[in-house]
Amino acid sequence: MMHPFKSYSLNLKGRLVTIDRPWVMGIVNVTPDSFYSGSRVNDEHMLVERVRQMIVDGADVIDVGACSTRPGSEQVDAQGEMARLGWALAIIRREHPDVIISVDTYRAEVAQRCVEEWGADIINDISGGTIDEDMFATVARLHVPYVLMHMRGTPETMSQLTDYDNVAADVLEWMARRIDDLRQLGVADVIADPGFGFAKTLEQNYELLARLDAFHALEAPLLVGMSRKRMIYTPLQCDADAALNGTTVINTIALMHGAHILRVHDVKAAAEAVALTTLLRDNSNNNL
Repeated sequence: MMHPFKSYSLNLKGRLVTIDRPWVMGIVNVTPDSFYSGSRVNDEHMLVERVRQMIVDGADVIDVGACSTRPGSEQVDAQGEMARLGWALAIIRREHPDVIISVDTYRAEVAQRCVEEWGADIINDISGGTIDEDMFATVARLHVPYVLMHMRGTPETMSQLTDYDNVAADVLEWMARRIDDLRQLGVADVIADPGFGFAKTLEQNYELLARLDAFHALEAPLLVGMSRKRMIYTPLQCDADAALNGTTVINTIALMHGAHILRVHDVKAAAEAVALTTLLRDNSNNNL
């Protein structure tokens, strides 16, 4: 049984856009050490070609990150993160003035510069405002949509922080409280990301996915980011490089639970999953 799809509107600095079908968010990492090597770009030609191909393949949003969040990754300071992002965002904006750009950062000062100076539209914060306490006030002041992701601790400590009474209920309650805090600050557009792979065991990730429908109670678009993650490649006894088919299966399940945005490394496969699940949803609705 497919979950009904609810549309949401986002205000992108005065431009109103509607998520009236699931979106695909393509991942671009301007880092030397992201867990999936296929997402890394390190020169202008590679960046231009990667983004161009993502748009051709059906990306609705380009998500740019400059600070790897995998455990054990080398941490870059704010200045280094801004240098990488400023370089990438300037190129993407020059080539694609109208594409929706989200920036993957947990630092408020980085978020501010990316929006005000380099034209970012959305802030995607893996920490849900817990690493930088200025983040909520900053996105409220910037008037940009904000991706609130659930995580405990930091990328270095999160794997030890997986003790939940009930993972889905606990994550949902945490997100509801944080969204209320954001709304009270005047943040109109919040996108909810349960944080697959962040402070969750493999089993907890699947429990969260099985109960994804419950997160529609947040009255916010749902973003899921499971692309090529350990929750896929460990049970399949492969590695991230061989996890595309598993990723497509898991993304399809998320879409059937009503996910609004798929954050992925492989845009074409995700866009095809969106097209076919949308066809199924439309026909199941017609036959009721």
